[in-house]
Amino acid sequence: MRLSFFTVNYRPASLLLSVLFLFFVGVLPVQAEDLTAREIMEKVDARDDGDNITIESEMILIDKNGHERTRLLKSFIKDKGADTWRTQFFIEPADVRDTAFLTYDYYSGDKDDDQWLYLPELHKTKRIASSDKSSAFMGSDFSYADMNRRVLDEWSYELLKEDSVDGNKVWLIEATPVNKVVEECYGYSKSVVFIRQDIFFPVRAVHWLKEGNKIKYMEVKKLEQIDGIWVATETHMKTTKSKETTHKTILRWHNIKMNQAIDDDMFTVRRIEKGL
Repeated sequence: MRLSFFTVNYRPASLLLSVLFLFFVGVLPVQAEDLTAREIMEKVDARDDGDNITIESEMILIDKNGHERTRLLKSFIKDKGADTWRTQFFIEPADVRDTAFLTYDYYSGDKDDDQWLYLPELHKTKRIASSDKSSAFMGSDFSYADMNRRVLDEWSYELLKEDSVDGNKVWLIEATPVNKVVEECYGYSKSVVFIRQDIFFPVRAVHWLKEGNKIKYMEVKKLEQIDGIWVATETHMKTTKSKETTHKTILRWHNIKMNQAIDDDMFTVRRIEKGL
């Protein structure tokens, strides 16, 4: 799945999440003075993310005492013009089996993204309201809003400085919501995103939550090329309060396949209620 560029760019992180993927577009390195913060984020947003993707993934939830819970998922992603459809099915463990999540991620931002969560124990599909999108996705450190790409025009950008992450030059860009409506939807008062200069790829981010004296930290731990596209195959997100870690989520992607034959029927409420 593609995560937002504030997580891992979920349009794949990007999420969450997600939505959950970050991808590469073939461009040459650019000096920081040649681009504005907005232009850098436009290039991040414009990367080729592939199409018709299937993913097997695991979501590891770690509480403040170090106790872990692992969830296995199967995801499907399909571009519909500029928009993106995503379906995620929870496979294991038994307490979340057959739970499913469907997203219609609209590129233009003219209307809110559509999200539905199917809860098998209730035999009920819940539509995620805009007011709920800042809440945690399935107990993780990624919010429902993190599961989709961010609309560029909903944020203001400032280029803070250059630095390096794991030996690669990055830009540090501060993003702030353009109004209170956007802040309420995403739940962040601001973010600082670390963008790798050679591939316009977000490899780290810090998010200040608007309430609760909390900060979330995202870091891409593993980056791979699949069919010529850069993919964040392991991403960590942790939530802190007063500098103490309260929870952590690890997302790992496996068996990523692009250009698969995926029917539109995979991306319907009826299908998530039916299951795999």
